[in-house]
Amino acid sequence: SRCSSQVLLKSDAPTGDVLLDETLRHIKATEVAETVQTWIELLTGETWNPFKLQYQLRNVRERLAKALVEKGILTTEKQNFLLFDMTTHPVSNASEKQRLVKKLQESVLERWVNDPQRMERRTLALLVLAHASDVLENVFASLADDKYDVAMNRTKDLLDMDPEVEAAKARGTEMIWAVLAAFNK
Repeated sequence: SRCSSQVLLKSDAPTGDVLLDETLRHIKATEVAETVQTWIELLTGETWNPFKLQYQLRNVRERLAKALVEKGILTTEKQNFLLFDMTTHPVSNASEKQRLVKKLQESVLERWVNDPQRMERRTLALLVLAHASDVLENVFASLADDKYDVAMNRTKDLLDMDPEVEAAKARGTEMIWAVLAAFNK
């Protein structure tokens, strides 16, 4: 199955993104190729395998938040939760968030192609990540009821497709489908 597919490094050329480049170094350093599921666990810090801890990305959530703060997407605030202060990262660039929401709404309404092979890869990946993050309903919440139903049904049809079959059809989307399979496991 796709989530048990091994991740093979095609190129270790630097991407210019610190976290992505660190990830590439980890993938390159593994002696036995790891599965998509294993890399998701390693890169999100969700593994407890003592033999693979050297491949974990350290403080990945904090580093992602910091990068988004630096880009002006998020801001940093201290909020008091009962007895202790906690750092939160609310959205500071509402227009950028709205742009992404609108892009996803349009992709399943006005620009719906009913064929993942013809979808823009970044949009397909964004839909998969929104699904995996449990925010798809929020993305479509501002739509009128009839459009909301259409958007949710189309997205459900897309996400219910067999990742193995879809990955075999379209080169360049294998990793997107493998990630979906891993999250659906």
